[in-house]
Amino acid sequence: MKGFMKRYMRNYGAVAGLVIVLAVIAMAIAAPLLYEESPWMMVASPLIAPFTDPAYPLGTDMLGRDITAGLVWGARVSLLVGLISTGASLLFGILIGAMAGYCGGRVDDLLMRFTEFFQTIPQLAMAVVLVAVLGPSVTSIMTAIAVVSWPPAARLVRSEFMTLKQREFVQAAIVIGQTPGRIVCSQILPNAMSPIIVSASFMVATAILTESSLSFLGLGDRNMMSWGFMIGAARTMIREAWWMSVWPGVAILLTVLAINLIGEGLNDALNPQLRKRGE
Repeated sequence: MKGFMKRYMRNYGAVAGLVIVLAVIAMAIAAPLLYEESPWMMVASPLIAPFTDPAYPLGTDMLGRDITAGLVWGARVSLLVGLISTGASLLFGILIGAMAGYCGGRVDDLLMRFTEFFQTIPQLAMAVVLVAVLGPSVTSIMTAIAVVSWPPAARLVRSEFMTLKQREFVQAAIVIGQTPGRIVCSQILPNAMSPIIVSASFMVATAILTESSLSFLGLGDRNMMSWGFMIGAARTMIREAWWMSVWPGVAILLTVLAINLIGEGLNDALNPQLRKRGE
């Protein structure tokens, strides 16, 4: 653990990304304390410019809603959707990839054809259709993102399993009579977790972008403030009130960039030999 933290801390970009993500998480957790009223409430005059009123440092929108409150509450939606949808897609992807990689043969062919079917459909287009069918809500958005995100995880896990099942420790486990389930859970999967963890960080960033895109298109949950909705609502006011779209755009940019930096840092820390080879 100490070695991992030392390698991770050497990557200053990854450290900066971790600080930003922790700040976003803290902001999301503290949202009910920072802004007790709903972010949908009209609390001031419309279109107050940023940094002109200390009570509303980032300004207000065309209805007099506080932009800062919207950003703070929107962080909860982005993190909730990103983490839960990524967790669900990883679980399904690991299940499919593990079965395909360990069993091989016809099972592998069948599962990979199933995976390729989902990969032939553009992710955003499929997510839009699913949310439109299920109805705009946080649950349907998370479901749609999980459905379109699992194929890359399945292919990654399959590749790792096909490599690891040829290793000596797996062959030894087979010789001593361990069951396939025990071999997968205790021998192969723990050794495949490093690339899975790195991939998961990038999947969270992609999920946040997808949720923002769906909310921008008007398919977000109308009962919950989100960064994508704020940008979508501001697209007709760009010339009159630039801050309405800039601040949530910056929030999305910083959060996604920070998560990607964390992913790169995890990759360097978990796979130091690969980094040395690249250098």
